[in-house]
Amino acid sequence: MKKNKFIISSALLISIISGSCTKLDEKVYDKVDAASFLTRRDDVIRAFLRPFEHGYWSIQGNDYYAVMENSTDEIGTYNRQGDWQDGGYYQRMHYHTWTTQDGFTDGVWTNLFQGVVLSTNSLQDMESIRDPAKLSVTPEELADFKSELRTLRAWFNLRAFDFYRNIPLVTDVKTSTQSGPQATPQETFNFIEKELLESIPGLPTREQLGAKGIGRWTKASAAALLVRLYLNAKVYIGVDKFAECETVCKDIIAGKYGAYQLDTRWDAPFDYTNTSLESEVIYGFPGTLARTHWQYDGGMFWWGMTYDAGPLYCGFTDFGQSNPRYALQPGRDVDSVEYNHALGKPFVKFQKYPDDFRLTKYKNLGNSKREGMFLFGYLPFTRTVNGQEVADTVRGNKGSYPLFIRDQVGMFLDTKPGKKIADKESNMNHADHNSGIFMVKYPVYPTPDPNRITSAYAEIRLSEIYYSLAECLYRKGDKAGAADLLNQVRKRNYPAGSPSLYDASGSQLTDQEMLDEWGREFLGEGRRRIDLIRWGVFNSGTWWDKQPDADNHTAIFPIGQRTLGVNRDLKQNPGY
Repeated sequence: MKKNKFIISSALLISIISGSCTKLDEKVYDKVDAASFLTRRDDVIRAFLRPFEHGYWSIQGNDYYAVMENSTDEIGTYNRQGDWQDGGYYQRMHYHTWTTQDGFTDGVWTNLFQGVVLSTNSLQDMESIRDPAKLSVTPEELADFKSELRTLRAWFNLRAFDFYRNIPLVTDVKTSTQSGPQATPQETFNFIEKELLESIPGLPTREQLGAKGIGRWTKASAAALLVRLYLNAKVYIGVDKFAECETVCKDIIAGKYGAYQLDTRWDAPFDYTNTSLESEVIYGFPGTLARTHWQYDGGMFWWGMTYDAGPLYCGFTDFGQSNPRYALQPGRDVDSVEYNHALGKPFVKFQKYPDDFRLTKYKNLGNSKREGMFLFGYLPFTRTVNGQEVADTVRGNKGSYPLFIRDQVGMFLDTKPGKKIADKESNMNHADHNSGIFMVKYPVYPTPDPNRITSAYAEIRLSEIYYSLAECLYRKGDKAGAADLLNQVRKRNYPAGSPSLYDASGSQLTDQEMLDEWGREFLGEGRRRIDLIRWGVFNSGTWWDKQPDADNHTAIFPIGQRTLGVNRDLKQNPGY
């Protein structure tokens, strides 16, 4: 999958992840003490950077992204005439009927705790350096490296905490062979909070790192993790921390942790190529076509379009065909009647404000520019036949007919738009290749474009801080303050003077509208699940082909059967 940048004990890594009882008093030839290989500056840099590579992969690895999105009301992986049936794997994600044998339950544990282990290993390497000058490293750099690794580990732990809730806290991989028992949620919350608060003073600002510091943790990005922790504290530990969240949000926006400003175009945060400081991206991973581009992998956005949309409609031929793994959940039934449930219907929620720039069909405009965020309808292209250009449109793999992509799920096959079909069935197990709008948030520029697949992955955006602060204000009754903050971001989505902006009084804001607006701004960014949980509807809500759960135990995921089998210290989460 990925090659290590330096040697790490594979026995130690496996033992920490699985909890096995490998003895460290035996002579292990693949274990290398830090003092043996940290002999020059390059060694230190490589040791420092190794867990960052895994961090980028982890945003989608082992179906992390798949289950975070498929378990919500915005994205689905449908059985498209046999494609993606996969033994009901994705249906179980959608219906919240997963079991401890589903691959993601073990896979995500390995994904996130490998990150914890790698971060801890590198941190302990840094802590072993007694004379940084001998390695051509300044004391300030070393302090920065330690703080960044603690922050990176806190990011992995926060995601594991959110996913499983009852997790072990790993702080030593050099002398310990087991992860130990699970901490209580309060202990884990306190640990993550302490790690971040203590790391912030030693972290750099974005200005200190320069334009290409996008992949490095800064004061602002660590503070943003505190925002996530505090915003969801009631979910995690049963204690309201909205006041603390509000304070940190205001400090970030005021520039206490470095200068950031909102982008003026909706697409700019997803088209950032690390060439300047002019971006609202607080933390991201730099992407390149030739090296690493995990958001464009099949685990995420590349498989969020129909088969030939990439090479034929977008003109991007480097990867070959796509594969329609992810599409928006439908807002309308097969007769084009809007569903009456309040949740879900993401495309309909965008259409509530029809002058939204994002509603334009995605199209490449040339010179590293594009418009629109969705693929729908026919996807035309021009092919050459006997030297002549012939107009054509993208087709699927289950017939030669043109695809007409729609905000519906069913068996439309070669039915022309506007005509009704006799088959009224619409569910996760009954879809064709016309079914479901596709989202193109990160640009898919044509193969000749020098900036194709170079967008950094925006893990934390300043918009999130504005929305988090808006929610804090809304929850304490300040609708006007919430509306102002939301509009500061939203105004870039609409023409000047648009009636789609919220009234200054905030009178349009309700719990449902707040949740809908979170969904519009952060569609497909992997946070919908925790937003639904925080607003109390993840288990009790109804959306397309999804009835309320019998109880709320699926608000956290089970620990996989294999993981439990090799670690006797772990106890299964309640309800599984």
